[in-house]
Amino acid sequence: MRSCNFLVWSVLSAGLSLLASASTARAADTFTVDPVHSSMLFRVKHLNAGHIYGRFNQYSGSFAFDDKNPADCKLEMEVKIDSIDSANGDRDKHLKGPDFFNAKEFPTMTFKATRMKASDEKNYEVTGDLTIHGVTKPVTVKLERIGTVRDLKSGKPRTGWETTFTINRSDFGMKGLVPAISDEVRIIVAIEGIQ
Repeated sequence: MRSCNFLVWSVLSAGLSLLASASTARAADTFTVDPVHSSMLFRVKHLNAGHIYGRFNQYSGSFAFDDKNPADCKLEMEVKIDSIDSANGDRDKHLKGPDFFNAKEFPTMTFKATRMKASDEKNYEVTGDLTIHGVTKPVTVKLERIGTVRDLKSGKPRTGWETTFTINRSDFGMKGLVPAISDEVRIIVAIEGIQ
């Protein structure tokens, strides 16, 4: 009887250990975006003469990544429109106003991935819902995995991604001053996440 109890206890312990390790492995795949080591930039053409660059300084997000099954990966980002920074206060105020983002009515811009597939071990195709100015549209972007290391302070995994893609702002109801300010906007997103 004692040996039977020992056997049952051993099986239960082994099962619990497997469950715990599976749970730990899954948690290790979840990363929080580190805004200090990430960048969210945009570029528009001004009067067909040159390009103006800007950035957003406040954003948050998370992603879960599974090397063996990219279809299970998740990515969500939220950007505070009021944090727009084009290195000129008057222009930033204009960009936050009704001609462009209308930050009072639409304070955030979001992206939520709906599908992800691997092209190779470093490059992925991600489709998701992009919401700007209260309008949601599907977009597909190419996402490059930059690298994965152990964080110098915490020792936890840190990984980085980057993408560059183009949208037409008029598709999102932002038609102010087209074509003096180009309809086409290039977006550059470089994020690092830490477990």
